[in-house]
Amino acid sequence: MAVLNEEQEMLRDMAREWATNESPVTEFRKVRASGEPEAFDHTAYGAMAEMGWAGIIIPEEHGGSDFGFLSAGLVVEELGKTLTASPLIATTLAASAIMLGGSEEQKAKWLPKLASGETIATLAVDEGPHHDPAEIATSVSDGKLAGTKGFVAEAHGADLFVVATTDGLYLVEKGDGVTLTTRRLTDQRSHADIALEGAAAEKLENGGDTLLDDVLNRARALTAAEMLGMAQIVFDTTLDYLKQRVQFNQVLSSFQALQHRMADLFAGLAQMRSAVEAGLQAVDSGVGAERAAIVAKAEANRVLHTISNEGIQLHGGIGMTDEYDIGLYLKRARVLEPTWGATGYLKNRFATLGGY
Repeated sequence: MAVLNEEQEMLRDMAREWATNESPVTEFRKVRASGEPEAFDHTAYGAMAEMGWAGIIIPEEHGGSDFGFLSAGLVVEELGKTLTASPLIATTLAASAIMLGGSEEQKAKWLPKLASGETIATLAVDEGPHHDPAEIATSVSDGKLAGTKGFVAEAHGADLFVVATTDGLYLVEKGDGVTLTTRRLTDQRSHADIALEGAAAEKLENGGDTLLDDVLNRARALTAAEMLGMAQIVFDTTLDYLKQRVQFNQVLSSFQALQHRMADLFAGLAQMRSAVEAGLQAVDSGVGAERAAIVAKAEANRVLHTISNEGIQLHGGIGMTDEYDIGLYLKRARVLEPTWGATGYLKNRFATLGGY
């Protein structure tokens, strides 16, 4: 496990307490039942911003705390445990793109608004059902965009989009030339396809040719942190259930075959935590960030897929009912697994980086 300093421990504990008390899974159920396309509670996100979570990675001179991605991951992990619906990850990633590639004027304009929660932002990268930055076709002409983006998370609540084009990353404000079409995915969160027809755009000029890759490294590591929180709570919930459920006059946890299965899941969870924390630390240090982020997301995909499947199976038939929360984690897991790279894509990317 990563060695945390006192401030990080306090941040993690505060996030854990808030998520448990103020944003349990019952709150997500309310968001889901509302049917609103934005699919998050604005009051809850306002509270997150007041606690400084929207500005964790943003420099102090722009209203943030500059705690880094490991610290952001600690918060995201706790929110993942309760399936808290918010644009926190999306806004953090958009802020990182501006920090890496924006001019001083762009940073001064947008970062304080993102840190305070006044503005919500998101990344718009992929254009099809599979993550592949090499397939980007959105183009720019005279400062106007033309193209489409698919499955954009938190698009309905976003005021600002960081759009990947054939010519780099651009900032696009919601308004003329930006048309959203709702995508209903199994996790019931906010996703949309975006049509960009003549939308005014402002390029992120700095960051060089690796800007998109650098932002995607952060996206993979932070998404893996959410998946880590989900995997942990599915494991804990399943273990508690096995300790309570009686079959053949014995609690299920007394059966050796089930003990072995839970031991395997525990080992996988430990590997996942190591990979995710290493990915976040590599992003902060800038050393080996891409490989570490790829490993973090690939391990998160592998372990959460297995744990969510086992969680359903070990709960038996009731695990598939809406009454039990375990099925909600499975649905969110299936949406996050292909986000920023399914396992096959990540393996190929890792091999390419190694010269294979």
